[in-house]
Amino acid sequence: MRARRPDLDSIRAALAPHGLFLRGAVNFGEGEAAPALADGRPAASVVLVGNIGSSIWSAFSRWREEQPDRGGDDPLDTWSKAALRTVAASAGATTWFPSDPPWQPFQQWAMRAESLKASPLGILIHPVYGLWHGYRGALGFAEPVEDAAPPSEPHPCDHCPDKPCLTTCPAGAVRSDAFDVPACRGHLRSLGGPGGCMASGCLARAACPVGAGYRYEDAQLRFHMAALSL
Repeated sequence: MRARRPDLDSIRAALAPHGLFLRGAVNFGEGEAAPALADGRPAASVVLVGNIGSSIWSAFSRWREEQPDRGGDDPLDTWSKAALRTVAASAGATTWFPSDPPWQPFQQWAMRAESLKASPLGILIHPVYGLWHGYRGALGFAEPVEDAAPPSEPHPCDHCPDKPCLTTCPAGAVRSDAFDVPACRGHLRSLGGPGGCMASGCLARAACPVGAGYRYEDAQLRFHMAALSL
C-alpha cells in the first residue's frame, strides 16, 4: 500500500502551540543522497521546522519553569526534541536535529527549502525575517511533499547599500568575505564583551535592517549568548 503524502495542515496545527512553524520542504530526486528513515528506507522528503522571531520563547520558557532541573545542560534542544518527536509520532515521520549525529546538512536543506543564502555573519538571512529565525529540527517522510520548491528570492545583502553589519562589530569580526570566529570569541571573553554583545546580543546582527521587527526578545538574546562555548 502506497504511503500517504504528508498532511502539512495537520502538522502546522500540531506545531502551533509550541510556537514552531513549517519552514519549507525538500524533495529528494532519484539517486540523490537522502537520510534514512526510522525503518531504513531513504527519505523522499524532509520538512524543516523552526522559529520565526521569538515565536518559541513563551512555550519554551513555560516548559523550562516546570522542569526540576530547568531543562538540563541543553534545555532548548531538550524541549525541541520533546515537542517535535510528539508531532512526528502523530504524522508518521522520522525526526532529525542539528545537534545530533548522524549530522544532517541542515544549512543545505534550508537553502533549498526557502531559497536562502548566507549573510556576512554566516547566518542564513531570510528576505522577511532577516537574521531572526532558526531551525529546530526536520521531519522526514517516505513520500514527497507537494509544491516543495520555493519561489526564488533576491539575496537581501545584495540590495543593502549601507551594510551596517560590516561596520558595527566591535571586534571587526564581520567582513564581506568571511566571519572571524576567533576575533568574535576573543572580544566576548574580554572586558568589553559582557557589557555589549553578551548583554544584548550580537551588535552586528542587531544592526541588520532586514526583518528588524522579528528581533528576538531580550531574554532570548541573553539565553543564546550565555549558551555560547567561549
